[in-house]
Amino acid sequence: MWSAASSLLLPGLPTLNRLLRREIRGFCRRGWKRTGDVLPRRLVSSKEKYRRYAKAYPVLEGRIPSVYRHVFEENLRNSEAVIKRYSELLETVSKGGGENAILRHTQRNKKLFVRERLKLLLDDEPFLELSPLAGLNMSYGDVPAAGCLTGIGKICGVWCVVMANDATVKGGTIYPIGVKKQLRAQEIAMQNRLLSVYLVDSGGAFLPLQSELFPDKLHGGRVFYNEAIMSAMRIPQVAVVCGSCVAGGAYVPTMAEEAVIVDKIGTLFLAGPPLVKAATGEYVSAEDLGGAKLHSKVSGCTDHFAASEKEAYECIRNIISTLNYNPLPEEVAEPDAPLYSSDELLGLAPYDYRYTLPVKLVLSRLMDGSRFQEFKANYGTTLVTGFGHVEGHLVGIVASNGELSQDASLKGCHFVQLCSQRSIPLLFLQNTAPHTAEPTSISQAEAHANRLKAQASMMAAVACAAVPKITVVIGGSYGSESYVMCGRSFSPNFLFLWPNARVALVDSRHFPPVPRGGDSDCAGDESELKRLKEKLEEESSAFYSSARLWDDGVILPQNTRKVIAQCLEIVEQQKHQVVSPCRYPVIRM
Repeated sequence: MWSAASSLLLPGLPTLNRLLRREIRGFCRRGWKRTGDVLPRRLVSSKEKYRRYAKAYPVLEGRIPSVYRHVFEENLRNSEAVIKRYSELLETVSKGGGENAILRHTQRNKKLFVRERLKLLLDDEPFLELSPLAGLNMSYGDVPAAGCLTGIGKICGVWCVVMANDATVKGGTIYPIGVKKQLRAQEIAMQNRLLSVYLVDSGGAFLPLQSELFPDKLHGGRVFYNEAIMSAMRIPQVAVVCGSCVAGGAYVPTMAEEAVIVDKIGTLFLAGPPLVKAATGEYVSAEDLGGAKLHSKVSGCTDHFAASEKEAYECIRNIISTLNYNPLPEEVAEPDAPLYSSDELLGLAPYDYRYTLPVKLVLSRLMDGSRFQEFKANYGTTLVTGFGHVEGHLVGIVASNGELSQDASLKGCHFVQLCSQRSIPLLFLQNTAPHTAEPTSISQAEAHANRLKAQASMMAAVACAAVPKITVVIGGSYGSESYVMCGRSFSPNFLFLWPNARVALVDSRHFPPVPRGGDSDCAGDESELKRLKEKLEEESSAFYSSARLWDDGVILPQNTRKVIAQCLEIVEQQKHQVVSPCRYPVIRM
């Protein structure tokens, strides 16, 4: 025990190390029986106890002041317009490759549509679909949902990441955006230690785009690398071969820890019958080359034979029931609902940064009982920080409330470190300023430099905070302030956008005008600036962002509380896992 504990010592800090040695020796002498005496009280307290104490948190004032009514109405009109567009896009995506492709898939090929498969696999509880708009309006055309459905749902009471190919989209062929979507799902599984289920029905890579799929570090091969790493991390992975698994797709089930194959429709090979015919002149059926009986009885590439898809998903549920997972604690009391309607969030979603209303109006519609224990309420007021509960889960809030000043950044740095010390998940509500005025004097330049230093401190605190982080972009995500507020490059566990959100380096609506002049150069500059503004306007929309997987999906403002609560429950599951000390993956024969 002493040799393991000595790894806690810190190089270059002899005084602190002496104290650590003394504590470690004392702990080793006392043994494990008294660990309850030395653990912080927070770790052994129940959630219900803290929810009871939260009743004493101050209640936020959430009524919309009449002076803001015109702004609220303008925001509401914009929200209704973008939500209509969002609903249209979701309707398109829900149809996969289209009605004809679904008929071919279900009637001729006798296979279930991907969403029907999930109904058989998952518990009857809400499913958190990830990045459903991925793959729309790409340079190589539309690939609805990137050709694969990913999300997080419960199987036998255990939160699992599901990655399911949709063979109605391009015949299951994998496009670059599909690889990116699967890698993001695996990243979420690793970050949150979530069991992974692969429903494989893939035609392999789209060869004309092989340079964007094969050679680089984060291309197709990374999926298989991640499978090995996840197994070594003791994160279980299971797969169902419920269609064709060709080329790279064949490695997914063979690297999973347990695999099920469905008779008649499941096939597994590196090259199919047409390539065998072209290479050797010999005809062989898909069933003889790589069918369910061959891989269950001869090759051993799969572990379970299923006569039907229904039987395959029942088998997966049985496999998951064998995992050594402690059941998640059941909630005995209903959390308090916010005092204000979540539908009013539509009028609080800013149409433009100039239409931003105080962020506490948003918080009053997300927190249990609209209660919020604010931290440093009167200091650095352009950033709101504090503690609240979302459906019973304690969370630290970091919310944009204006331009991130020096004082606000220092406050944010302090608060983020507090949450990290106390193991409290962080929720970032991001609406960053589109631009900052350039300094015009020495005093302004000094203030500007101090602000940058303070932002750098908060940036470091956010990057190093060893707690789950969830980011929701409720307005703008612009420039360096988006990094400070835990943007995509700072690896939040989850990042979602409201439909009105804008994501860009700069805001096209706040571009400086071109100086007027009579020569042709000025006219050319003005024309070029106009084209740039139009390009930025298109590329900064929430739908453009989500299509390229710069986030984990667009969510409706009124569903934000439910989604955040789901994410907090998901990240909490790893506390209840029994992790063995083995550090090697399961290596199949």
